[in-house]
Amino acid sequence: MTQSIVVQVGQCGNQVGCRFWDLALREHAHVNKKGIYDEALSSFFRNVDTRRSDGGAGQITGGKISSLKARAVLVDMEEGVVNEILQGPLRDVFDSTQLITDVSGSGNNWAVGHWTYGSTYRDQIVEQVRRAAEHCDCLQCFFLIHSMGGGTGSGLGTYVLKLLEEEFPEVYRIVTSVYPSAEDDVITSPYNSILAMRALTEHADCVLPVENQSLADIVNKIRHMSHSGKGGSIIKKDSTVISSQGGVSGVEKPFDAMNNIVANLLLNITSSARFEGSLNMDLNEIAMNLVPFPRLHYLVPSLTPLYTLADVNIPTRRLDQMFSDAFSKDHQLIRADPKHSLYLACALMVRGNVQVSDLRRNIERLRPTLPFVSWNQEGWKTGLCSVPPVGHTHALLALANNTCVRPTFTELRERFTKLYRKKAHLHHYLQVEGMEQACFTEALTSLSSLIEEYSQLDATKGVCMPEAPRLNIAT
Repeated sequence: MTQSIVVQVGQCGNQVGCRFWDLALREHAHVNKKGIYDEALSSFFRNVDTRRSDGGAGQITGGKISSLKARAVLVDMEEGVVNEILQGPLRDVFDSTQLITDVSGSGNNWAVGHWTYGSTYRDQIVEQVRRAAEHCDCLQCFFLIHSMGGGTGSGLGTYVLKLLEEEFPEVYRIVTSVYPSAEDDVITSPYNSILAMRALTEHADCVLPVENQSLADIVNKIRHMSHSGKGGSIIKKDSTVISSQGGVSGVEKPFDAMNNIVANLLLNITSSARFEGSLNMDLNEIAMNLVPFPRLHYLVPSLTPLYTLADVNIPTRRLDQMFSDAFSKDHQLIRADPKHSLYLACALMVRGNVQVSDLRRNIERLRPTLPFVSWNQEGWKTGLCSVPPVGHTHALLALANNTCVRPTFTELRERFTKLYRKKAHLHHYLQVEGMEQACFTEALTSLSSLIEEYSQLDATKGVCMPEAPRLNIAT
């Protein structure tokens, strides 16, 4: 069995990360009735004998659960969220050696997070990650969670990503990046996002982009259904998909419902690493099968059902309807419609009592409506995990390597250009030691090149490539 480490950076990264740990513990408790520390738990948790003072030597490899510790490193340059975690319901899942904090924050400035705090905390971050890695028998993957709009998540988050590549080049790096909406209250978020994009394009194996606006739209839709009860969709008012239940501190925060959706994305992508299945998908197979070109590794996630918790009282979606939902624009975690763009590849990660024949039937049914590149018409990767989310019979996560990410990147570039043309707020960045104006121009060039690569692929949609002539064999 392999293990993975979650590195959560900044306020958003830590709030999403803690929601993931909370949901993962619920899932394992639902399945693991006897309280035994098994391989499923070992993938993301250590079992520690808290009666011993030596952290590593106190590890227990089997038997009864003593004290579970998350395989995680928590980084934030403000203390607020981490302190809430230490006083909240998850306080026993982390110990002080896993936390790296400062007091003053990055002031919504990528350069402060990347250069100032990056150089200050470099050795400490490497040490904590290395310590977490030493507790793993077979480290397979790092999951980095951060946001793009602020200073710590974007700046220090991408610094950590580069460190992971330097120190652990053989270990896969899957990044969940939360992108700001156009109405974001951080004026400098376009700068922060595009400076971060360059590092994501160059140093990540896979990026799962999630947009705040898309999350907000989904949450509003759920709230609307909970109040109207339309279409038989009755959602309890205290539903954890739209409340703070089990959150960082137990006190409701504005973004808890949105964070919950991202946490469910992580819950589903890690399910095959945590549980058995008839068609298990290894985490390293995601990059291997879905990324045909190294820079084009942005995988658009969609979830169905969007209410994957036991206390959401809605009728179960029919299996075939669930597959159709995964490709509809309403279920994408960025504002995009993949069916009107070009697929390079697609992964379907199904949970619950679903047969391989169900999977194949639905792929054949949907295939004619989904435009794939001519050289990868069979570009499907599938996984079946037998354990569904708590309270549901089945669930589906789709990851699409699709040119529909291009409008998101183009819109971000336009917002960046509006500021950069006037050199607005630039002096805040250039006064940080290590930051040069070339960082901006290089980041913009990198993003423009990425957009152009997607545009060139999009232009081939509907163009049939002639089949290579077959060799005639004389008889």
